[in-house]
Amino acid sequence: MPVYEYRCAKCGVFEKEQRITAPPLTECPTCGGPVHRIISRNIGVIYKAGGFYTTENRSQEYKNKAKEESKTSEVSKAS
Repeated sequence: MPVYEYRCAKCGVFEKEQRITAPPLTECPTCGGPVHRIISRNIGVIYKAGGFYTTENRSQEYKNKAKEESKTSEVSKAS
C-alpha cells in the first residue's frame, strides 16, 4: 500500500498508509483539524533504460564478459 503525506496546520506533516482507492483524509487523526494531501518526493521506482528489467542496467564490464562468452560458445558450436 502506498504512503501519502499530509500537512496539518497545527501538527505539521505526517504520513498515512492508505489504499490507492481510499479517499484522501480531510481531518488530522491527532488533533481533528483540517489537512491537505501534499505531493511527496519519495518515489520507490526508478527506470534507467529503455525497459524495466534489471538485466538492462548491467555494467559495461558485465556486458563485455557476456559478449566474450557468446563468442566462445559460437566458436565451439562451429567446431
